[in-house]
Amino acid sequence: MEPLDDEIDHVRGPLGARAIVEYGDYECPYSRLAFRHIERVERRQDVRVRFAFRHFPLTDKHPHALAASAAAEAAGLQGRFWEMHDLLFSDQGRLEDPHLWDRARTLELDLERFDADRRGEAVLARIRRDFESGVKGGIVTTPTVIAGDVRHAGRIDAQVLEELRAPSSGRR
Repeated sequence: MEPLDDEIDHVRGPLGARAIVEYGDYECPYSRLAFRHIERVERRQDVRVRFAFRHFPLTDKHPHALAASAAAEAAGLQGRFWEMHDLLFSDQGRLEDPHLWDRARTLELDLERFDADRRGEAVLARIRRDFESGVKGGIVTTPTVIAGDVRHAGRIDAQVLEELRAPSSGRR
């Protein structure tokens, strides 16, 4: 797995906080569940975490996952990655083009640029970077959540996130 890089990765949360990296798929119901639990952890006042999302579209199971990742990256080129990320997970049943354009309109993106970017090589290379990083790191399923040297693959719940958040966790 590539080390976390604030210049490349999509990261939110305070510097110095424990980093949690998710390899996720926008069409995966378990990635959506992890998203909901991570949102709750991020909102807590007593918790300091940095969250990074890396694309791991499993296109053999989820035919719209790559298009959704491309939409998030294209929105990111206009400074709206996290907003698109949240919208994609909020309604996984609508990941086809008309719905992706609707989300882009909601975010007030330049639609022509959005459409060109999401189909462009730079966006696909960015997604490929995340995916290949995961494969090299032994990722095989979504979500896979990593904190330090601790990794959890598959369904995530609040208890798993608490264990991952704690530096002394022994879970693998």
